[in-house]
Amino acid sequence: MLANVNATRMELLRLKRRLDLAKRGHKLLKDKQDELMRQLRNMIDEVKDSRLTIEREFQSILRNFIMAKAKMGPGQTEEALYMPTKKISVTVEEKNLMSVKVPVYKREVEGNIIPYGYLNTSGSMDQALISFDKFLEQLLNLAEKEKTVQLLADEIQETRRRVNALEYKLIPEFEKNIKYISMKLEENEMANTVRLMKLKDIVRSH
Repeated sequence: MLANVNATRMELLRLKRRLDLAKRGHKLLKDKQDELMRQLRNMIDEVKDSRLTIEREFQSILRNFIMAKAKMGPGQTEEALYMPTKKISVTVEEKNLMSVKVPVYKREVEGNIIPYGYLNTSGSMDQALISFDKFLEQLLNLAEKEKTVQLLADEIQETRRRVNALEYKLIPEFEKNIKYISMKLEENEMANTVRLMKLKDIVRSH
């Protein structure tokens, strides 16, 4: 790029301003990257805990369903669950987290999770359905957190790319050009000074 640089004071001033802006931008992006990393680490810990809790809860629900099926028989179990009375719909909203739009899952619920009477059914079935109802809420929370983790990771990667571009390419290039122009201006100033001194000597000799 040095061959295309105009060694003028205006260009020097312009490059110094751009260097200052690039350095400030680099600091802001670095701070953002650090904060995103902190948020990501916290979210990853939450996701790990949530996953373990959900896996344990799911195994418990499954055991209750198996016990209910064993007590009631496959036919009665299927009949009890044949007409569900609860409807769940999910809407996705967004919130801003460090300039990243992350999802917020809103659950809308209608009806009751238990679609049958209690007379000819097993308590294990009741417990399984009640636990499954709570499990769905946990599952939505986990899905929300996992998507947030993915989006934060993508943003960190993009921010790191921009930080590196500033740190290893743009800022050094500005500094190199500023040094080049400064040296050229000093050389020109020295050459002008030498010419002036020679001119004075010529004038004195006459």
